[in-house]
This record gives sequence, C-alpha cells and structure tokens, in this order.
Amino acid sequence: MPPDPSDLLEADAFSPLSGSPLALLEPGDPVPAGAVAVLVDRDGVLPPVDPACYDVLVTTRAAPPAPWVGVPPERLEAQLAAVCQTAAHSPIATAMLARLLRLGEGLAFDTALELESLAYSALLGGGEFDRWLAGAERKSSGEQSLPPVRYDRDGDAVTLTLASPGNRNAMTAAMRDALWEALANVLEDPSLPGLTLRAEGRCFSTGGDLAEFGSARDLAAAHVIRTRRSCAGLLHRLEGRATVRLHGACIGSGIEVPAAAARRIAAPDLVVQLPELRMGLIPGAGGTVTLARAVGRHRLLWCALGAFRIGAAQALDWGLIHAIEL
Repeated sequence: MPPDPSDLLEADAFSPLSGSPLALLEPGDPVPAGAVAVLVDRDGVLPPVDPACYDVLVTTRAAPPAPWVGVPPERLEAQLAAVCQTAAHSPIATAMLARLLRLGEGLAFDTALELESLAYSALLGGGEFDRWLAGAERKSSGEQSLPPVRYDRDGDAVTLTLASPGNRNAMTAAMRDALWEALANVLEDPSLPGLTLRAEGRCFSTGGDLAEFGSARDLAAAHVIRTRRSCAGLLHRLEGRATVRLHGACIGSGIEVPAAAARRIAAPDLVVQLPELRMGLIPGAGGTVTLARAVGRHRLLWCALGAFRIGAAQALDWGLIHAIEL
C-alpha cells in the first residue's frame, strides 16, 4: 500500500520547504510519508513491489519491464547523484511534479492538462524559477521564419511543418499560436483529413525559446492561454488521424506536444530531454499528461529528475515512439 499521508510529522521531514523531498530506498525499506520515493534495486533482482508506493523504480537489470528504469551498474551512482542534485536544487518543483504525476493517473486528459497548467503558473511565480532566471544566459534561439508553420494538403492528407530551422523550431509564442491555429483548422475540417506533423532543419524542436521564459507577468492569464491554446490538447483530440515524424533534438515542449499524437515515428538520430526541473519548473506544454501516458509516470519522473537524454532505441522500447524510420 502507498504510505499513509496522515503521518504528519514524517511527511514534514520530507517537505520541500525543509530541503530535498527525495528518499532513496532499498528493497524492504518503509516508504516515508510525503517523500518522493525512489526505489533502487542495485542487485538487479527486480523485487516484487507495488509500483503505486513509489515515484521511481530503478534497477541495474538490463531492459527491465515497465515501470522499472534500467541503468547500467557502472552508471548507477552517477545518475543517482544527478537526481539528488536536482531534487536538492529544486525541491518544490520536484515534489510538485511527483504529486502531479500521481494525481494525473486518475484524471481525464483535459482535466490533467489544466492541473498541469495551474501547477506551472504557480512555479513561474516561485523562488526556484527566479533563481534560475537570475543566473541564466537567455539568448534568443535565433530568427524565426514567417510563417513559422507551413500547411500543405494533398487530397485527404494534410502536412503541417514546423518551418523555423534558423532557431531550431523553438516553441515561441508565435510558433505555438501558429501551430494551434493550423491544428484547429485540421480538427474542424468536415472532410476529416489525416494529419502528419513534421519539422524542417536539423531537429524537430528544441522547445521553448529561453528569451521568452519569465516574460509573462500575468500568471493567471498565462494559465488561460496555455489551456485554451494547448497544441497537445488538439493533437489528442485528433486521435487516430494524427501522426508525428520526429528527428534530432526534441527538448521540453518539443517532445511534450508531439507525444499527444496517436502515431509517433522517429528518425534514428532522435534525442529527447526534459530540462525543466533544473529551471525550477515542470513540463508545462502538456508533458505531464502526454509523456506520462506514453511511458508511465515512474519513467517520466526519472527522466525529468536527471534531465537524462533518451535516444531512439530507448524511446521505442518504452513506447514513446512506435517506429524508427529514416
């Protein structure tokens, strides 16, 4: 059974206001109330456990079944150290993400998106994000092409192309709005065309433009914009009509949004990464919903905690993508 949240004193010991909420546990250890619980199976034996009790399950067994994350023995301690460093640096964001992923398992897609956005807006006003802003070099990703999204139609098939290779197809506000409008047109087209979403240039998208981070002053309005103009939400509503073709770097929102598509195909050079926790944030473009439903909350939290890079083979094994094609 999951830890009893009514143990207030024990839960307070793992409060993110007091320090890191992370608890690294060995098989057989009790799960502390209120902790972000990471079970570490150093012997690779995959002990029988209830995954509901934990936020991450890590083992040295190669290619373990879900929801376990397999880490080679020689890399385990370094990766655990990276996870602990993130949790200590951004304890509130870490605790909020773990809690959000637990809650999201039982929610409808759109409801989970709204909960994610509320949490994201709260963190935008928090001290952890302020500290990142103060120390970050936030140069723009470069000039964005106009229009940033190209629309092509051939019969009953529509292709939308992220067309700003000069800034690595960064998900600027302009890119988001253009993509949302294009997706809305496809969704509401009475002829019900199929959709393929792809990108020009060396990568699909490196995610949000760093120069825009922290520019929103009205966080309540920002929440409304995120929920009303959710590209992930529209891709999800397209259901089996939507296919994405990924290549190169897919960072932050650059993987959160396409993960909502029913069919996901990647080139062999795919690289996925979630850097948000190190910024004092959580995935905020739908990733706590889209990615959690693709790979499971345990694996998603591990990737976010370490900002670990995931390649095409691992993405295929985990179900993040359905095929690898040139």
